[in-house]
Amino acid sequence: MTFDYKKEYKEFYMPKGTPSIVIVPKMNYIAVRGSGNPNDADGEYKQAIGLLYGIAFTIKMSKKEDHQIDGYFDYVVPPLEGFWWQGERRPGDAMLRTDRAGRRDGVSGIDYARKEDFKWISVIRLPDFVTRENFDWAVRKATAKKKQDFSKVEFFSYEEGLCVQCMHIGAYDDEPATVDAMHRFMEEQGYTLDITDQRMHHEIYLSDARRVAPEKWKTVVRHPIRRA
Repeated sequence: MTFDYKKEYKEFYMPKGTPSIVIVPKMNYIAVRGSGNPNDADGEYKQAIGLLYGIAFTIKMSKKEDHQIDGYFDYVVPPLEGFWWQGERRPGDAMLRTDRAGRRDGVSGIDYARKEDFKWISVIRLPDFVTRENFDWAVRKATAKKKQDFSKVEFFSYEEGLCVQCMHIGAYDDEPATVDAMHRFMEEQGYTLDITDQRMHHEIYLSDARRVAPEKWKTVVRHPIRRA
């Protein structure tokens, strides 16, 4: 049977519609970094998605190529995910700027009306059997086969750690209500928000926005936290 990460790891991909606390282990991803409005038809975000899936399916279909990956098993390509923030620096820089209230730019400072100011890392999870060498092979293979530049794609390892999360049902612009519920829950449980230059607002997209009505979109929203 084909391995499906959404079904095998429901605690990460299928949380309930009420907030919960979760510890997310280290995972490896295909990643593309960028900025700008994700809704722009010919924008950087749409191009990034194409790059991600180009590599994802090259790895998935490697079973039909001369390059055989040790430990390979058939699997469903995991869902698209994204780490988002607004600010002048990106994760990995020394710090993020703060707004006038002293809050670090991240979700605390996100204005959903200013989509052109978004910074993001779009990712698709890699199976554990995919090494960096396998990843590099896939980039070379996709570049040669598709006659396309995949130089923006990177092998990205990330340990998310302690988080609060919730399944959001509805349009992305309606997420603030879900985020508010998450923050109230974490405070009731003795936690505080821990968005930093290394820990970001995280979304996992479970619906095909091209085929599903916005009011039915399913998105996992996740925020890093720590003990208060």
